Amino acid sequence: MQIESTTLWDFPRQNYGDKPHGNNKYRGVTPAFVIWNLLQRYTKEGDLVVDPMCGSGTTIDVANELNRKVIGYDLNVVRPDVIKNDSRKIPLQDNSVDFVFIDSPYSDNIKYSDDEKCIGKISCEDEKFYDELEKIASEIARILKPNKVMGWVIADQWIKRKFTATGFLMWQRLEKYFEPLDIVCLIRHNQTSNTGVWHNRARQYNFYLRGFKYLFIMKKNLPPKKNLKSSNPKGSLPQGGRKGGSGGIPPAGPVNEIGSDFFKYTPLV
Repeated sequence: MQIESTTLWDFPRQNYGDKPHGNNKYRGVTPAFVIWNLLQRYTKEGDLVVDPMCGSGTTIDVANELNRKVIGYDLNVVRPDVIKNDSRKIPLQDNSVDFVFIDSPYSDNIKYSDDEKCIGKISCEDEKFYDELEKIASEIARILKPNKVMGWVIADQWIKRKFTATGFLMWQRLEKYFEPLDIVCLIRHNQTSNTGVWHNRARQYNFYLRGFKYLFIMKKNLPPKKNLKSSNPKGSLPQGGRKGGSGGIPPAGPVNEIGSDFFKYTPLV
C-alpha cells in the first residue's frame, strides 16, 4: 500500500488487507483506505485520533492497526468499543486531540438510528441540517490541538428533480473554524443506483447520478500571538540579525503554517 498522491481517490473495495476494518455491510460505511491515507499523512504513532460519528468502527480498526490512540463515538452503538454520545457535545478537553475524522450524514437518505436526535433524520434542504452539523464542527475545533488537521466526508444530493450542493454549503460553515488545506474527490462505489436501469434513467430524464463524495481536509489555526514589547535593550542585536541596516534579518520561521510535524509525515509536492 502507498499514500495517494492526487486529489482523486478510487477505492472499489471498502476494506484492505485480510483483517476487517469496520463492517462493509453497514450503510454509509467509509472505505478503510481513506482513513489509512489520512492517518499516514497527518498523524504519527501514539497520536490521539477521534471519530465523532464512527458508525461500524472503521476509524477505530485502522487507527489501532497503525498504533494510534483512538476514541470512537456514535449515537447508534454497534460494537463495545464505540462510546454512545451525541457528537454535538464531545466529552474531551480543549486542545487535546491530534486528528479528527468524520463521515457525517449527507441528508436524510439513510436511516442510521431510531434516535430522534440523529442528524441523519434532517433533510439537507433544511437549514437546520447545516446548523446541527456546524455544532459538531465547533466541537471539533475546540478539541483539536492548534495546527492539527481534520478530515470531513460529505456528498451532494439530487432527489425529486432538485439538486442540493450539500458539500459547498457545509464548506462555508467549516471555513468559520478551519483553514482549508485541500479537497479530495472520493469515487463512489456499491451504490443502489449504480445499475443499468438508473444509468438509463439518468440519460433519458437528463440528470446525473452522484459519482463522488467530498473529503474536506482542513487545519485548526494557531491561536493569535499576543503583541509583546521587545525585551531587547536599545542597541543590542535583534534576534537573527545584526547591527545596522533596517533592523537585521528576521528569524527563520516554518516553511508554512502547517508546522514542522506536517513535513515529517507529508511528502512535498
